Amino acid sequence: MNFWIAEGSPASGLNARALAAAPLAAKRGVGGSRGDGRSGDLPWWATQARPFSMTRLPRAFALALGQLSDPAVLRVLTKSLVATLAVFTLLGVAAWQGLSAALARYAAGYEAMSGPIAIVLTVLGGWLMFRAVALTVLQFFADDVVRAVERRHYSAAAAVPDAPFSAELRAGARGLLRMLAVNAAVLPLVLVLLVTGVGAALVLWAANAWLLGRELTEMVWLRHRGASTAPGPVGATTRFALGGVVAALLVIPFVNLIAPVLGAAAATHLVHRGRQAHG
Repeated sequence: MNFWIAEGSPASGLNARALAAAPLAAKRGVGGSRGDGRSGDLPWWATQARPFSMTRLPRAFALALGQLSDPAVLRVLTKSLVATLAVFTLLGVAAWQGLSAALARYAAGYEAMSGPIAIVLTVLGGWLMFRAVALTVLQFFADDVVRAVERRHYSAAAAVPDAPFSAELRAGARGLLRMLAVNAAVLPLVLVLLVTGVGAALVLWAANAWLLGRELTEMVWLRHRGASTAPGPVGATTRFALGGVVAALLVIPFVNLIAPVLGAAAATHLVHRGRQAHG
């Protein structure tokens, strides 16, 4: 079942029949134009409504899960896991060496404790930072996942050349700034809600859901939008749902190892099926 949703628009006073007809009218270029860019009985935003499907997201994840055995996806999964584990290993070694030096200087005789403390800190840091590190690592291999999905399901899209390096660099910088800004914005609320136990986790999940949904879909859309500045074909509701699922998977042990790749593959399906829906 598909619903047409115009994001950020009020639901009061709508003509339901006119709203339902909006997609068809938009495609045919009809609707009683009044010369001011607005259509007869249709709200001004109706012809720009985006489809939200109750089944599109589960279907995207099902297709992504079914392709995990694809050799190209397995190679990306292996490379991203090795790189992620290498990052945490280096951080653990650095913590060990730093603690050894600090204990030797300020607590002589306790240097042997540096190893166990470093292990505990690395495990805790890994649990807290895994999402950020895994997604950062995936950025280097994400295009391989996208192209593997496109080769199997969207052959015409697979022929599109890579985006310019400058565009990828700008997109990566914007994503990093967004992550820092959102986390800085929610941190005070998280600290206040820590006493509730659950509230802080829900705020972090919501923030990560918004960030992940946007980053994963923009990562796919970047190569296909060309010089256009138009938003991608995946609406905000679907993006948030995508990010919410991936954010939830990232906190499940072992499942979090495949979550970034699964999210990238699902985002590819959402983008291309959204393009097909927009015709």
